[in-house]
Amino acid sequence: MPDAFSARGLTKQYGSVQALAGVDVEVGEGELVGLLGPNGAGKSTLVKIGCGLVRASGGSAVVCGAKAGSREARAAMGYLAELFRFPGWCSADELLQLHQRLAGSAGGKAERTELLELVGLADARDRHVEDMSKGMQQRLGIAQALVGTPRMLFLDEPTSALDPAGRRTVRGLLEELRRRDVAVLLNSHLLSEVELVCDRVVIIHRGEVVAAGRPQELARPRGVEVDVDGETRHFPGAGRDEAAKIVADLVVGGHSVYGVRVLTSTLEEIYLEAVEGESS
Repeated sequence: MPDAFSARGLTKQYGSVQALAGVDVEVGEGELVGLLGPNGAGKSTLVKIGCGLVRASGGSAVVCGAKAGSREARAAMGYLAELFRFPGWCSADELLQLHQRLAGSAGGKAERTELLELVGLADARDRHVEDMSKGMQQRLGIAQALVGTPRMLFLDEPTSALDPAGRRTVRGLLEELRRRDVAVLLNSHLLSEVELVCDRVVIIHRGEVVAAGRPQELARPRGVEVDVDGETRHFPGAGRDEAAKIVADLVVGGHSVYGVRVLTSTLEEIYLEAVEGESS
């Protein structure tokens, strides 16, 4: 089974500006990968190449075994743009009908019903887009991206304009998509959201991948904290392997230990180290 999405040596030149400079990215079947980077890093360009909306200058991009932009690749993928706009007079059901026609889906009413239930809009089937909250429109956007049962989903900033409750709803939806083996490439600035839901992260800066892997693999040890005798002691050079001995030594020494924490860098720290390291 090929990767749901694969980019190899991907480059993109806009005149004198190089948006991508040899990017390698893979998204496995059913995997949720977070795409991170500052503004202008090349994230949206990478997503648009994967969707077939932008042509690469060099390298290759493949969706479910087919060249990105081909009929076969388009049939296997779904896409939600960051600044999507749906007709305000259109109902949720009518919008999905339109996208079924555009995608060539024969799923009919049954597919529309399933998708609306999946995104929590079963009771809003006949509601017009202009009468929906931003969170509802965002979920409807994900529903339209899932028309035709795609195996690969490209999402560009799907939670950026949502409140915490709305982000939690979308996060739950992404976890459900993982259970359904739908692969997702999630372009986002919200590191906390990516850290909670993504299997792996790819950090891009100045058109290049500067870090990639599981957050726990990229994390660096930050020492051990122990709550002991009414205070917190920090052991900066220690890691998980030393934590047990630290606690044992304190107990043998007659101290009362109330808690122990093995500290590692957060995704935000990993991100800043990768991006600022490349900038220096």
